[in-house]
Amino acid sequence: MSDSGWLSDEQQHAWRSFVSMHTALLTRLNAHLQDEGGLSSPDYQILVALSEAPRGRARATALGRETGWEKSRLSHHLSRMERRGLLRREACAEDSRYADVVLTDTGRAAIEAAAPRHVAHVREWFVDAMTPEQLAAFGDLCDAVAAKVRTSADGPCRIGFEPTGS
Repeated sequence: MSDSGWLSDEQQHAWRSFVSMHTALLTRLNAHLQDEGGLSSPDYQILVALSEAPRGRARATALGRETGWEKSRLSHHLSRMERRGLLRREACAEDSRYADVVLTDTGRAAIEAAAPRHVAHVREWFVDAMTPEQLAAFGDLCDAVAAKVRTSADGPCRIGFEPTGS
């Protein structure tokens, strides 16, 4: 940090470029998810997590960690998805104090229909914008920032997933 506390011109450029890219990319991806599959970005995020979970089921607490959402927001969103038939909640077999969130056939069909188009857009607007070397470096940089945030002085951050590595 500079003596003034402000970002240098180079730091400011990098930060604003990241924010601009992030906003533009997510806005466009979200619009296409909605237009092409009738799913919101939060719907897609939950459906991906459930589709990748063993037997298509996960505890709500695990979904909360994956999304970084507060318990209330998650509960309300899961209720909306349940009303649309994308998932259901069942008592946890191992501990009846908890409920599992389970992917329904309708939810699986929705994610299977949306995912190929979503991946094509990610490839077109993100992956193809970089050389393979730039993409690898970008992934490494994102991992470094995420690790720094997770171990900041504010305490551990348990949001999101751990990188799979290469």
